[in-house]
Amino acid sequence: MPTLCTKLGRLPICPMFYNGYTWKEHKRFTLSTLRNFGVGKKSLESIIMEEAKFFVEAFEEERGQPFDPHYLINNAVSNIICSIVLGHRFEYSDSHYRDIQHLMNRGVFLEGSWWAWVYSAFPRIMRYLPGRHNELFSVYGKVLDFLRDEIRNHKKDLDPASLHDYIDTYLLEIEKVTYNWTAFTEEALCSNTLDLFMAGSETTSTTLRWALLFMVLNPQIQEKVQAEIDSVLSQTHLPSMEDKINLPHTEAVIHEIQRMGDIVPLNLFKMTVEDMTIGGYVIPKDTAVVINLNSILKDKSEWQTPNTFNPAHFLTPDGKFRRREAFMPFSAGNVNFIFAFIKWR
Repeated sequence: MPTLCTKLGRLPICPMFYNGYTWKEHKRFTLSTLRNFGVGKKSLESIIMEEAKFFVEAFEEERGQPFDPHYLINNAVSNIICSIVLGHRFEYSDSHYRDIQHLMNRGVFLEGSWWAWVYSAFPRIMRYLPGRHNELFSVYGKVLDFLRDEIRNHKKDLDPASLHDYIDTYLLEIEKVTYNWTAFTEEALCSNTLDLFMAGSETTSTTLRWALLFMVLNPQIQEKVQAEIDSVLSQTHLPSMEDKINLPHTEAVIHEIQRMGDIVPLNLFKMTVEDMTIGGYVIPKDTAVVINLNSILKDKSEWQTPNTFNPAHFLTPDGKFRRREAFMPFSAGNVNFIFAFIKWR
C-alpha cells in the first residue's frame, strides 16, 4: 500500500515498493550483507540453537500450565533477526522490547483491516476522518522511533574495522557515498530494518503458531514426526540443517504447515514493466498487480486434498521428500527478495 507508506514516511524508501536503481542497489547490498552475517549458512545455526535453549527454558518455566505462547514465540524468533540486524538479543523479560513486539503485531493486524485499504484508495478524504488507520500511523511511528534510537547508538560506536551487524554495514555504506544522490540514507536504513523484522519475525512466528495448532489437531502426524526425530537424533543432539536429509517426513510436515497456514494469501504489489495481454485482457505498463498465492496453494489441480492437512503432498510413494513447483508460501517474483530469502532460510 504505497499511500500508507507515504503517510508513515516510508516512501520512496519503503523496500516493499522499491523499483529500478534503488531496488537493484538494495537487493545487492542486503543479500550480500545477510549472507556475510550467516543467513543461509551454517554459522547462523549457533545463534538459532542458543535462542532455542532460552525458548525451551521459557516453556519449562510454565511447569505444564496452560499459557499463550504467542509473544514468547515472537520474542524468540525476532531475537534471531535482532542478532543479525542489531547485533544483540533481548531478554524475554525486557518490557520495552515486549511493547515493541505488541506494536508490530498490532500493526500487522491493522494493515490487513479494511480501514487500511480504504485509506489507500481514498487518502485525501480519509486523512481528515477518524478511524483505525490513524492508529496504524501511531503504531508504526513508535516502532520506527525505536529503530532510530538503535541506529543512533550504532553511529556512536561505529568502527569500520569491526562491523557487527546489518546496521553497522549500512552506516558504513552511507559514509562511502561521495555524490549528491544515493539510494542509501538513514531513513532508508530505518525502513529496511523495519521490513527485515516484519519479513523475518512476524511471518516466521505466525508459521510456528500454525505449526502448534496443526500438531494439536493432528496428533497421529505429530507422533510420526516425533518418532522420526527420535530415530535420527540422540537426546543430546540438537537438530541442524545437516539432519534435514534424514528427516523427510518432518520436512514434508513443515512444508504442509506453510501451505495450509497460507500466511500471505495475497502477494505484495508488483508492477508491469511493459504492456501485455493475459487471457484476452490488456494490462498496460506500470499497472499494479497482486498475485493470489492462496489460489496456488489451494489449487485442486495441483494438490490431491487442497483443503486438508496432508504431508503426503510433499512425499514420494517411497517416503522421500519432494519439492513442488506450486509451493509458493512466501512470494512470487524478484521484488520480494528480502521476504522470501529470510523466510526460506
